[in-house]
Amino acid sequence: MTSWIRMLQYEESTGYLRQLYDRVKGPGDSLDNVMKAHSLRPHTMEGHSALYKSVLHHTGNSTPVWFLECLGIYTSLANRCDYSVAHHFAGLTRLLKDEGRAKAIYEALAAGAPERAFEGRELALLRYVRKLTLAPQKMEEADVQACRDAGCSDEDIFEANQVCAYFNYSNRLLNGLGVTTKGDLLGFSPPNTDKLDDWEHQ
Repeated sequence: MTSWIRMLQYEESTGYLRQLYDRVKGPGDSLDNVMKAHSLRPHTMEGHSALYKSVLHHTGNSTPVWFLECLGIYTSLANRCDYSVAHHFAGLTRLLKDEGRAKAIYEALAAGAPERAFEGRELALLRYVRKLTLAPQKMEEADVQACRDAGCSDEDIFEANQVCAYFNYSNRLLNGLGVTTKGDLLGFSPPNTDKLDDWEHQ
């Protein structure tokens, strides 16, 4: 089973849905289940894909993509979203080209101990996204200041905030509809460009 609701397959798609499927499909015309989950209301797929591209794979961001992936993985671990963790850990491993380092990062994040693999600015941002995920009602200005004190710019903080917000949205989509990775190709992602509809997977 790939989800708890009906998802239209590529061969069933027509019109607007087919256009979107053609935009986001990966190698061999594969479609990730996270996108197929939107197939009953295709306009929501367009919004989701634009947000995803904006926060993770846009040249307007200055944070390295591999670390944005770490922020997303840590957020998803906090939400126990196995789908996002699997996809984005595979993406992180591909980006780092170092399975040992990727494994060490994953183990530190899974243990809730990012200090085992990070320090300084990166550690501060990881702590920020975890609190924002688990206790959003307890966020205060001091949480932002702690990131500044560790050397983060406001731009760094905003990018981390947006990744965290996106993954909380996506995690709830996936967990709430029982979407699994069955049949997905893990680790592929769109290129970093300034166009939100540029989805040629790499």
